[in-house]
Amino acid sequence: MGRTYREGPLLEVKGLTISHGAIPITTSVDIVLKRGETIAIVGESGSGKSLTARAIAGILPPGMSATGAVTLDGIPLMRVSESELRKIRGFRVSMLMQDPFTMLNPLMLAGDHIDEMLRHRPEFASRAARAEEVKRRLAEVGIVDEDVARRLPFQLSGGMCQRVALAAALARDPELLIADEPSTALDVTTQAEIIKLLRRVQRERHMGLILITHNLRLAFSTCQRIYVLYAGSILELGDAAAVESQPFHPYTLGLLLSEPPVDLRVPRLPAIRGSVPRAGDVASSCAFADRCDWVKEICRTGKPPLAAREASRFTACIRQHEIQGELDALRTAAVLAAPPITRPHGETAGALVRVDLLAKTFAAKRRRPIYAVKSVSLHVMPGESVGLVGESGSGKTTLGRCLVGLETPTAGKILVNGIAAEDFGAMTKVDRALVRRTIQMVFQDPYSTLNPRHSVGRALGEALQACAGATSAATPERIASLLEEVGLSPAYAMRRPATLSGGERQRVAIARALAVKPAILVCDEPVSALDVSVQAQVLNLFRRLQVERELSYLFISHDLAVVRQITERIYVLYLGEIVEEGPTERVIENPHHPYTRRLVESIPRSALPRPPCPGDIRT
Repeated sequence: MGRTYREGPLLEVKGLTISHGAIPITTSVDIVLKRGETIAIVGESGSGKSLTARAIAGILPPGMSATGAVTLDGIPLMRVSESELRKIRGFRVSMLMQDPFTMLNPLMLAGDHIDEMLRHRPEFASRAARAEEVKRRLAEVGIVDEDVARRLPFQLSGGMCQRVALAAALARDPELLIADEPSTALDVTTQAEIIKLLRRVQRERHMGLILITHNLRLAFSTCQRIYVLYAGSILELGDAAAVESQPFHPYTLGLLLSEPPVDLRVPRLPAIRGSVPRAGDVASSCAFADRCDWVKEICRTGKPPLAAREASRFTACIRQHEIQGELDALRTAAVLAAPPITRPHGETAGALVRVDLLAKTFAAKRRRPIYAVKSVSLHVMPGESVGLVGESGSGKTTLGRCLVGLETPTAGKILVNGIAAEDFGAMTKVDRALVRRTIQMVFQDPYSTLNPRHSVGRALGEALQACAGATSAATPERIASLLEEVGLSPAYAMRRPATLSGGERQRVAIARALAVKPAILVCDEPVSALDVSVQAQVLNLFRRLQVERELSYLFISHDLAVVRQITERIYVLYLGEIVEEGPTERVIENPHHPYTRRLVESIPRSALPRPPCPGDIRT
């Protein structure tokens, strides 16, 4: 590439403070990245991760400003002109965003996104030379089908779009790549492929990589060092393996414990209470004080500095020496397995939901029909939690929508509490009402299922009226009871969806589904869009509701670690067909089908040895 490099770090960020007008977003963030190194910036939504990445690249949204120093290979990026910055951005620093569809122009062919990045180089002046280089660049990211370059983004899968976006981001051979949640919107297998690809390209090019993520398993399995960001401040910094094995800050421990383990089912997922505050509200105290179980008055009297505790280990907890023993004990207890579920499997008599040879086909203009579901049979017993796992396109959501009447199957039978429910339009009014009171659905995106103009109270009131058929059931007391059941105060009845966090919206969506007192919930990826801490809260809520209401679940997910915590039995769906089924523990520990093995192997795992659990000991 013909570049010469100076001695010292590739990137140095000192005292980076981002503000929206007079409102601080981050406060004095310091980051160092060596050449060829991979670091992760982790934290919950609202911590300032993405804005920190954008500030480094010089692409903050309008209305936001940054102070401090960002130095790339000796160049002070925050002091150069915009015209000079354009020569650096995309050439020496490049970004890979979370949603590949927003990175790609929907009106441009996939190959043209790479082509336009090459036109500044004399050796690619001709169209033929660029076409050959586009082919090579696509092959570098694992795309060998030359026809992909001639397709529009909507004609490609999410994983394929992310590969094209990565090829475009690398086309100018940057020294630094900032990947902002590059795999969050992808299936676990595609996620594993993209991360593996990122690491390979980074090593081959000796390129610096900053990974922005809330997925701790991904960060620890991919990166060399970890920066833990919270409310705009770095709370912990250290080598990935050291931070994972012995976190020095209560917030880091909280994130670790909230992450559902894939190798065992735990009795309960510890969840961090509350939510991330605004940076300006905690500028003069420990940012984590209001959510910390070890807080004392000294933590509130000033902002703790990020201080060295060991070689290459830093923490902003001033009580770390006093509480480290307790943190270590909780970290050890987190690997203790829950007792195995003893429900007898194989029993099908009296099933609450039974599906026999279900098929769903979608017609396509000028193309062959799309077979979304093919001859699927399954059942869910009263009080049982059953998982339905597979990648996008496997037919999981289509099957769930058939169960609640949002899709009509092409063939097959559905029985819900003994009532034929494969065609809601052909059912009697009485049977349809009975089925709808028996089975309800919780969707992946709660915001899209809540009317933004209606208050939470109105949404729940309408659900209660649908259940009772009269306005008398939708009393303030009943609405308050539903909110309290899902862990929200009655005051939330006055709020609108836009004022709620993602976890709060999902709790409202669950409360609305519970209003009709269903016997079974179809949960379609209900925690996939949530931070790990909020995910833990919602999973614990599902567990509690199952016990208190004797609920059944059909839990749809591509995350086997989540499925292991919530289900007793699972079905593995691949290209519309069930390829494996059985008790959750057995299927995950000893998968028989190659596709199931691929799902299990795709989950990011710790490089640390797992401590023995009680279930591992045989007497």
